[in-house]
Amino acid sequence: MSIELNHTIVHSRDREAAAAFLAGILGLEVGAPAGPFVPVVTGNGVALDFATVAPEKIVAQHYAFLVPEAEFPAMFERIKAAGAAFYADPAGRRPGEINRNDGGYGVYFLDPSGHYMELITRPYGSGGPEA
Repeated sequence: MSIELNHTIVHSRDREAAAAFLAGILGLEVGAPAGPFVPVVTGNGVALDFATVAPEKIVAQHYAFLVPEAEFPAMFERIKAAGAAFYADPAGRRPGEINRNDGGYGVYFLDPSGHYMELITRPYGSGGPEA
């Protein structure tokens, strides 16, 4: 059996709102609550289990999603429609832009709890010019 990531817990201010935000951007479904968690499951079966915690217990994390290039424009429009801050770079020095790393498209954006979400259409190091 190969080793696979199955799930991770994502601390949030409001589990339902955070799960709905990410699912809406990615075009995924929000799963039924299971105990203290509200899951969003990606295409490769990894569940992000959103849990409501006290705001002072939230430590910003980074979650990167490899998405189909054909679906990136719609996802990017949903980020903008949600009013989320977005950047071309992880340091936030290029606000309001996307990147063309490895010949694909990429963008970093903040979720409602302050986590750094990233969409990329090509894995890092797969080749192509960076911008």
